[in-house]
Amino acid sequence: MNQQKPSNAFIGASWAALIVGFAAYNIGLFNATMQLNEKGYYFTILMFGVFSAISVQKCVRDRLEGIPVTSIYYSISWFCTILCLVLLTVGLWNATLALSEKGFYAMSFVLTIFSAIAVQKNTRDSIGGDAPKASQD
Repeated sequence: MNQQKPSNAFIGASWAALIVGFAAYNIGLFNATMQLNEKGYYFTILMFGVFSAISVQKCVRDRLEGIPVTSIYYSISWFCTILCLVLLTVGLWNATLALSEKGFYAMSFVLTIFSAIAVQKNTRDSIGGDAPKASQD
């Protein structure tokens, strides 16, 4: 499969979006008046979401490139990604936050997840054919 390497501008924009989304979400949590356990809940959802979304992207890409991925791992990755979106939605729905704060957390979460996927994809595209196919993550 002949993949075109991403441009430096797209790589930079992806990293900038990841840093901005991650920083905004966490600065918002740091400055929030919620209890520490609530802050931990939202932080854990962000970290869980980033990991699971990258895992889904990697599974999809591996399958496209003919690298074996077990169905159970692929399914768990999708389940975890959907689960963290549901947990964030339920948490924000029930939170005693202003609607604008709920929107802020939702949008910075989505920005972080999307840009983490883009950064992972760019990293994979940048190594392109340089990486041996025999080694698996």
